[in-house]
Amino acid sequence: MNQEKGDASTSLPNAGGSPFGWFCDPRVYMSIAGLLILFMIPVFSGSPFIYHVFVTIFLYGALATAWNIVGGYAGQLSLGHCSFYGIGGYTAVLLMSNYGLTPWFGMLVGAILSAAVGVAISYPCLRLRGPFFALGTIAFLEVFRLMATHQKGITGGASGLIVPLKIGWQWMIFRDKFPYLLIAMSFLVLTLIVTLIIKNSKFGYYLIAVREREDAAMALGINSVKMKIYAVIISSGLTSMIGSFHAIYTTFIEPSAMFSLAFSIQIAMFALIGGLGTVAGPLAGTLLVVPLTEMARGWLGGAASGLHGFVYGAVLVIVVLTLPAGIVGRFGGVISRLISRLPGAKTTCVPVVTAVEKGSHEVVKIGQPILVANNLVKRFGGLVATDKVSLELREGEILGVIGPNGAGKTTVFNQLSGFLPPDSGTVEVVDASGAKVTPKTPHAFAGAGVGRTFQIVQPFGKLTVIENIMIGAFNKHPSADAARRKAYEIANQVGLYEDCNTVASSLTIGGLKRLEVGRVLAMEPRILLLDEVMAGQNHTDVQKAIEMIRRIRSSGISIIAIEHNMHAIMSISDRVVVINSGSVIAQGSPKEVVENPEVLEAYLGEEYTHAQVA
Repeated sequence: MNQEKGDASTSLPNAGGSPFGWFCDPRVYMSIAGLLILFMIPVFSGSPFIYHVFVTIFLYGALATAWNIVGGYAGQLSLGHCSFYGIGGYTAVLLMSNYGLTPWFGMLVGAILSAAVGVAISYPCLRLRGPFFALGTIAFLEVFRLMATHQKGITGGASGLIVPLKIGWQWMIFRDKFPYLLIAMSFLVLTLIVTLIIKNSKFGYYLIAVREREDAAMALGINSVKMKIYAVIISSGLTSMIGSFHAIYTTFIEPSAMFSLAFSIQIAMFALIGGLGTVAGPLAGTLLVVPLTEMARGWLGGAASGLHGFVYGAVLVIVVLTLPAGIVGRFGGVISRLISRLPGAKTTCVPVVTAVEKGSHEVVKIGQPILVANNLVKRFGGLVATDKVSLELREGEILGVIGPNGAGKTTVFNQLSGFLPPDSGTVEVVDASGAKVTPKTPHAFAGAGVGRTFQIVQPFGKLTVIENIMIGAFNKHPSADAARRKAYEIANQVGLYEDCNTVASSLTIGGLKRLEVGRVLAMEPRILLLDEVMAGQNHTDVQKAIEMIRRIRSSGISIIAIEHNMHAIMSISDRVVVINSGSVIAQGSPKEVVENPEVLEAYLGEEYTHAQVA
């Protein structure tokens, strides 16, 4: 069966195989052919100016591709990325000038230094959200520029440094333009390969998940800060290496050029124009913009001073207004589908999954407590959201949690999954080894076997259904092959097998609810927290949800479910806890709870009768 993705900007050439399975993908060979054509254009032209234009295209394309790892996949708008470009350039030139060391060695030293600086910068900055992160990176860029300017004895200050003129491969300086073109192309290919490997790997999926919905990613056991730091390390190292070569190529460096905010923005803009979070996008943006500006400079000479800024701005405005997903984001899917129809195109095999039996559920024996919450207290200013809430979930049990809106039910869930630390009280979980642990963070709870859904669904909207579920499956299945197989099983279990290749944002509310449950089930948790998975659904979808929850319990997973659909929650729960005004006012069997006068008064109302309990 041939599968087509709904969104080429995030779809993977070989999402069903290993990170290196793209060697069999025809799109890769067509891309290689395209790169060879680009490489041969200046060679056949023989023009030094054309050589320079294409060296610039390859270098800027490589820089934009390296930036895209952080800005596109991780979703962090770094506008101070030239910090690493400048560190790489100064390291290579200073080691060459002062110690006679080859720039090839200085390039590696600069990359290591940039990676270390990247960690130091990103650790505090990545905790910032929105524009504050971008401002933080700009601030560090300015710090480095000022340091280079005032350390005249080392960097030459504002006057800059001239690269020693030593000819040969050892010194990365040549009389002919061809070696520069070859090196620049090599950097471009390197960054493209690294990006392609990342995108087709568990790490790449995790980065996209963090970019799309960070809370949902953390609920799946993803340490979002660690993923972002890894992305910064890779991106900064590549950026630094390219900066080292570019410094040697230009033969002169100065602080305002090597630590330039304008240049940082240009690099980010190439990726934005081409398509953020795509492999070919940054290069496509570079190919569109750089030749226009370089040709204008060549034709108009001094009269074109500052014209590149106008060209960049004009292209950016046009693309944002007409192609908000970028060039590749808009047209990549069409091209991919055309290529996939070519003879010999690789197809992804869909495993045949046995149909799920409905209406037959094993009787599960209730065991010992597997999750225990003791006296949870959470205050928001003067509001006490939870007031000494205690509950326990037993192995094999479905525990229902009910109460009026604003009673504190979701606040309890957030404390049971690590999204809110209690002001006092503890949450104790029995992990897979039988040990009692008290996790503190969302990914620690996930590691202990606790999975959760959200009251407001949080799909990774630009990914397909199967890719959403794969992100959960990576928790126990690191390879893409194994994660995909598991994802198909789960999709069948939650009734989404027929929608596997549908983009998640296109699902109905019922489909989104089941998708979120499926994504968590793919983690293979021992405890599942369901936050109003039946809310807003029609009768048919509610019945599907009830069947799904019963199947999940039959598979050995213990469940805590918040729900307002009284018929549904009473029909599936072994015990029910009632919360009102942040406190537990009753708990027991469904029959005991609905007969409790305090529950009737606070929530159910006198009209609620025993006949409503299934």
